[in-house]
Amino acid sequence: MGLSTFIGGVHPYEGKELSSDKPIQVIQPKGELVFPVSQHIGAPAKPLVAKGDPVLVGQKIAEAGGFISANVICSVSGTVKGIEPRLVANGSVVQSIIVENDGEYRTIEGFGEKRDYTTLSKQEIRDIVKEAGIVGLGGAGFPTNVKLTPKDDAAIDYVIVNAAECEPYLTSDYRMMMEQPEKLIGGLKVMLRIFENAKGVIGIEENKPEAIKKLQELVKDEPKIEVCTLKTKYPQGGERFLIYAVTGGREINSTMLPADAGCIVDNVDTVISIYNAVCESTPLIRKIVTVTGDAIADPRNFEVRLGTNYQEVLEAAGGFKQEPEKMISGGPMMGQALFSLDIPVMKTSSALLCLTHDEVAAQEETPCIRCGRCIEVCPEHIVPQMMMAAAERNDLALFEKYNGMECCECGSCTFICPAHRPLTQAFKEMRKSVAAAKRKKA
Repeated sequence: MGLSTFIGGVHPYEGKELSSDKPIQVIQPKGELVFPVSQHIGAPAKPLVAKGDPVLVGQKIAEAGGFISANVICSVSGTVKGIEPRLVANGSVVQSIIVENDGEYRTIEGFGEKRDYTTLSKQEIRDIVKEAGIVGLGGAGFPTNVKLTPKDDAAIDYVIVNAAECEPYLTSDYRMMMEQPEKLIGGLKVMLRIFENAKGVIGIEENKPEAIKKLQELVKDEPKIEVCTLKTKYPQGGERFLIYAVTGGREINSTMLPADAGCIVDNVDTVISIYNAVCESTPLIRKIVTVTGDAIADPRNFEVRLGTNYQEVLEAAGGFKQEPEKMISGGPMMGQALFSLDIPVMKTSSALLCLTHDEVAAQEETPCIRCGRCIEVCPEHIVPQMMMAAAERNDLALFEKYNGMECCECGSCTFICPAHRPLTQAFKEMRKSVAAAKRKKA
């Protein structure tokens, strides 16, 4: 029997060897910290502090602004310098709480206390996760307490840990699996307490044999948990494709949630953060970030307090050994190009990738040659060639007709295109325009 996978996908250069064997290094911030109130999908959080207020590690400084929203927790002790707009990785300017770090890291009462999750009710677990400000840390940023509250707990029969880490260069999830596997299993057990009918499955690509071996050893006596080895292929870690591979064929589309297919899916860092919050009374105040690329002096993974400036994280990796032509927040397939490192590490930050050569800028776009490669690799089985024709005419109705809203923006079509057409970028803008038009109509 072959390894679990999906139909389609590509095999870009992985680049993981640059940082995969280096243990996570904890770094402490030096200057001020910036906490944007929008670090998640949904409504911005509402500030609970004002200029001049003292704050502590673990203190809630902004509360969820609606059902789909998330708390923001302070990662240092110090003083609030102000609340003002600041630049973030996607180029937006977001209202942010600025904290001057006093370097003492004084905590709120009860911070870090051990807690037995087996004594907690389902709602108590959900409430702890909400208070901790946990969101999807793989990049989506969907509030985790909402994800853990489907219509019917009993209908969930799979709790899936997304341990694929298919994005090239990124190794933070791998290092966490190697260094904190007990916390990963512990977090999964906490989730399975909510979903009693479910089986826990850790989906992990075959290119991580040491992590697979370590996790299999830990779950050998756990009847409700198994490790599912996946084929190494991008975008194997995409939620829809992971569900398809792990469950043996269950499918969801853009109008559905994983819960509609009986699944709850969270990535490695999110599951470990659930463990930290529920079992160790530690809210979400840190992120594991990969700093890598051939322009970086010492590529590695860091444990970084939320709000830390990207420039400080770069300095911890030895700075640039060669001036980069391209800097990306995230990986090369789904990351966002940066023009400044004066931005904060947020809940959705995953990596700083710095490359000496910008392959995209060096490529000249030419007309489509109708080779069909984009169709072959598309994991959603839609037709990028036709979608691009609609995008070029800005025809929203036609784009929808060609199932453009099913695009997951994985970048496989752009990667494989011999004409170097910016397919994914065009689809991303069209999807935004269609969604905006629907909101306006509603």
